[in-house]
Amino acid sequence: MTIGRRIWAIPEGYIPGQSHGPGPEMTSHEACCILNASVKNAHVAITIFFEDRDPVGPYRFEIGPRRTSHLRFNNFDDPEKIPRDTPYSSVIESDVPIVVQHTRLDLRQADNTLLTTIAFPCD
Repeated sequence: MTIGRRIWAIPEGYIPGQSHGPGPEMTSHEACCILNASVKNAHVAITIFFEDRDPVGPYRFEIGPRRTSHLRFNNFDDPEKIPRDTPYSSVIESDVPIVVQHTRLDLRQADNTLLTTIAFPCD
C-alpha cells in the first residue's frame, strides 16, 4: 500500500519574529510534519518562495522508512536562514510518497495560537 504523494505545496508561510515565553518550547515557529510510511528512506527537498525575490533552496532532509519527522522552518540554515516576519511559500519534493502537514505556533502574545492543515498534494 502506498500512502502519500511525492510533491506537496504550502502556499502560506510566515515565521513570527517575536515570542512570548521561554524558548525553545515557547518560540513562535512554523513546521512541516512529514510521514514516511514507505519501506525506503525519503530524500526530501524543500524550496522556499518569496513575494519579492528569487526562491531559496533546496533544503535537504532524509526521513527513515516508516518514520515521521517534524522539521521547524526556523531551524533551516543551509543554504540560508528563512527570514522572520516575511511571507513565504514552500514546495516539498520527495523521491518516495510522503504525507505533509503544516503547523504554525504563533506566540507573539501570551495567548497561544496554533494553526495546522494538511499541505496541498501536487502530483
